[in-house]
Amino acid sequence: MTPQIFDLTGKVALVTGASSGLGRHFCKTLSEAGATVILSARRVDNLKELQSELKGNSHVFSLNVTSNESVENLFQEVKNEFGSADILINNAGVNDTKKFKDLDEESWNFVLETNLNGAFRVAKSFTDLLLEQKKPGSVINIASILGLRVGLNLTSYAAAKAGLVQLTKSMALELARSGIRVNAIAPGYILTEINDEFFQTKEGQSYIKSIPMNRLGLESELDGLLLLLASDASSFMTGSIIPVDGGHLVNPL
Repeated sequence: MTPQIFDLTGKVALVTGASSGLGRHFCKTLSEAGATVILSARRVDNLKELQSELKGNSHVFSLNVTSNESVENLFQEVKNEFGSADILINNAGVNDTKKFKDLDEESWNFVLETNLNGAFRVAKSFTDLLLEQKKPGSVINIASILGLRVGLNLTSYAAAKAGLVQLTKSMALELARSGIRVNAIAPGYILTEINDEFFQTKEGQSYIKSIPMNRLGLESELDGLLLLLASDASSFMTGSIIPVDGGHLVNPL
């Protein structure tokens, strides 16, 4: 049962990248807290499957964050259906693991276009709608500890997440007086169905050993922070970048 301070009854939450991984879990958490959840991603079949598992109100919309037209269409549908949304979980993301010497422009653009430009497109449309209607709201960008430190073979991903961290702070500064809060969660290594096989490999096990807590995080260990930032419990928080990483960022190795 969700504590009353985190209750989201009457709120509309939009989640991008909702078809798998953390996005899928976030939808369940928000729904359990009472929010009406807008599930958005490219894989609509996966979204419909997720929708069938949610007990509360939810709606499925196709979204490709790399397409201006797709983002515009989504927010027109949101406006028609709800007027606006109250909460944005800006979660859509991809990765393409390559050594820097092997990194080409196509790979670079693939990651930046989704993880940074896509996040910008969605956040801009979401906040434009709030400003038009003079409504407050909460943007939660899903960054990464790799936006705050680097890792091997992750140049484009780290650059995109670092850009998202600064985008979060800049948005927070400029939108604060309009009642729009903008914060970011910076997860460390969190176990999901997407990375489960990797973390069972020798390379994956070496990553786990670099975490001071000597284990992976669980999706559920992001719930408290997600609900804090989504709810009025964080009404005086904006511009915060909060790691959830088992101590990874304080490890000097």
